[in-house]
Amino acid sequence: MTPRKAAPPKKKSARPLLKKSIAKRSASAVSPSAQLDAFLDKFTPEIAAEARVALRRMRARLPGAQELVYDNYNALAIGFAPTDRASDALFSIAVFPRWVSLFFLQNGTCLRDPDCYLEGSGKQARHIKLDNGAMIDDPGVQGLIAQALELAPQPIDPGQPRRLIIKSISPKQRPRRPNP
Repeated sequence: MTPRKAAPPKKKSARPLLKKSIAKRSASAVSPSAQLDAFLDKFTPEIAAEARVALRRMRARLPGAQELVYDNYNALAIGFAPTDRASDALFSIAVFPRWVSLFFLQNGTCLRDPDCYLEGSGKQARHIKLDNGAMIDDPGVQGLIAQALELAPQPIDPGQPRRLIIKSISPKQRPRRPNP
């Protein structure tokens, strides 16, 4: 019996790898800021404008915060944290089809709220449904933000550079505009 020759190894086509690397490069070529703008543009112009005002006000209030973006099934959420870990986030702006909310993610239940802004009944977080993005500058809301910063287990370092990080994009999402 004559020994069989081993078949030569099959060459892998470079074409599929090339397509994947081009797709990765083109996706990463879009800046996180441009991606966030595209996410916000899915909402009605009024809701998108409210969200942009709220983001500008929170950025001014929290220099050095890492912004963690989650384009989730139910809402677009932008968390503000001292690190790039979601579990460290102190605040979040959540954009829904009909409103924008400010979430107090850690120690929300411990905040003194004489003006009764806070909503929610969970064990940790509370939120405020914003009438408009400028509501963040309301003295009562600023007081709640100050309390949350005092209670934070890890402070936000105002000296560190702000970073915008796209953490997650859900492939399946609810409509971003309300039904007429």
